[in-house]
Amino acid sequence: MLQNKCKSIFILLLLILGTATVYSQSTNVSTNNWQWKDLTIDAIHGISLANAQQVLNVLPAAPVPIIIAVIDGGIDTNHKDIKTILWLNEKEIPNNNIDDDQNGYIDDVHGWNFLGGKNGQNINKLPSEKARVYHAFKSLYENKNIDTNSLTRTEKKQYQNWLAAANQIDFTAEERANLQYVRMSRNVLTRVTTTLYKEILDSNFNVEKLEAYQPYGRIGLEAKIVYLKTVNVLGIDKAMGAKEILADLNEYVESKEKMENEKEQVPAPIRAQIIKDNYFDFSDRYYGNSDIMGPSSKHGTHVAGLASNQSNHIRIMGIRAVPDGDEYDKDIALGIRYAVDNGAKIINMSFGKSFSPEQAWVDSAIRYAAAKDVLLIHSAGNEKYDLNNKAVYPNPYSDIFNDTANNLITVAASSDPIISGGLITDFSNYGNKIVDLMSPGDKIYSTTPNNSYGNLSGTSMAAPIVSHVAALIRYYFPKLTASEVKQILMKSCWTPQDATTKATLLSICKTGGIVNASNAVLYAQEYLASQSYKKSKFKKNKN
Repeated sequence: MLQNKCKSIFILLLLILGTATVYSQSTNVSTNNWQWKDLTIDAIHGISLANAQQVLNVLPAAPVPIIIAVIDGGIDTNHKDIKTILWLNEKEIPNNNIDDDQNGYIDDVHGWNFLGGKNGQNINKLPSEKARVYHAFKSLYENKNIDTNSLTRTEKKQYQNWLAAANQIDFTAEERANLQYVRMSRNVLTRVTTTLYKEILDSNFNVEKLEAYQPYGRIGLEAKIVYLKTVNVLGIDKAMGAKEILADLNEYVESKEKMENEKEQVPAPIRAQIIKDNYFDFSDRYYGNSDIMGPSSKHGTHVAGLASNQSNHIRIMGIRAVPDGDEYDKDIALGIRYAVDNGAKIINMSFGKSFSPEQAWVDSAIRYAAAKDVLLIHSAGNEKYDLNNKAVYPNPYSDIFNDTANNLITVAASSDPIISGGLITDFSNYGNKIVDLMSPGDKIYSTTPNNSYGNLSGTSMAAPIVSHVAALIRYYFPKLTASEVKQILMKSCWTPQDATTKATLLSICKTGGIVNASNAVLYAQEYLASQSYKKSKFKKNKN
């Protein structure tokens, strides 16, 4: 939620302790679902979905239903907008505790959970990958003189992984300062929210309600001013309720405090206690359970809602493989293979990490998907890294296979002047050697658990919007291959006319543009027509 929007502690203190008594009212312009809108019609840099649908509606051919696999942290399968579009494994009889289709996964009716135990338990939070690797091999390598020439290829890779983990595990001064800013802000908000609860009598008020509220006295007025200024300086979505904001801040602080202590604290063997697989044996793959919701489904539910957008022609396959904390490479690799083997043509991957010790497993799975004509959509990440210089995983390039996957699209997050003052978000990773295109990812409205809806920001939101556009192309033009769909999406991006803006976007991604559904549909039609012409001309010449 915070997306690295922490400001200087001096600015924060100035705003919180300042003497101003007037707070500007929030805009009345509704920006819910701005991601689907059109620049020409709505004056906002959405993806022009309605225009695309108008073109598709007059096509003579009936669309072919398509499956999008959402590899994430869990999906609320009871949400009214999700449950009707879930993928159904028709070969499996629900809840009979039998592997009816004999694929190794019992009762996988809507997908599979690689973060669960056979007894129904589920993993929620996990330590980072660097902490797991660092402590696993610390006694073997720390302060030791290691002769790498004497190591086997496997041992050398293990040692290199440990060195990388040891290099990354230190909590930096900048990270510690950011944590302090957020912790202080959390404490301030907790204090003033308690005061405001007593007056407003609403445990989950948002900024709009608070702005309209007239406090009884000075204490309430000061609490109101501090609350509004703190939310503003942190860049928090004004539509979020106070209860939700505090929950997110507490979660952020808790996760960062764990990272701060990772070097000293040996991670608990959570995987061994719950999943009980032999992690380093890739053939031990039939672990987990059928609970694709899991204990925390906010992120995955939001992503699934964007990928499907309530389309009758899209089915969502849920694959739970991303906990709170770094995902395991084995779970991701098996999740990709499960999706491919069960008919998914698009796989949304709104996750990532900077350290991938079993990268070979994931790289192999990506190329397995390519061989089966499956398109993968991956979020670029939210650390504002330059991916030309810093790797995040999964990565399109594999130094193991020595090639670049042509079925993987890496997506950065775009915004709009009405949302954040410009087209560029202040959190998205970028890099025109790795990132393919941009997609709306700032204050994006979608489904959340318990039949609710809300805004979230991140490249995690940008990726499923691209997945949805890719699904449009694939189910209306099923002859197109995964690599062809990728090229169509890239070549049909909206790009700015202004030279300065154009140069800026070209530094962010290869296309220098934002995905555009309307352009993509028109380009797909033109592309197929040109291919048909080439084939017919080839046949005539051949005869």
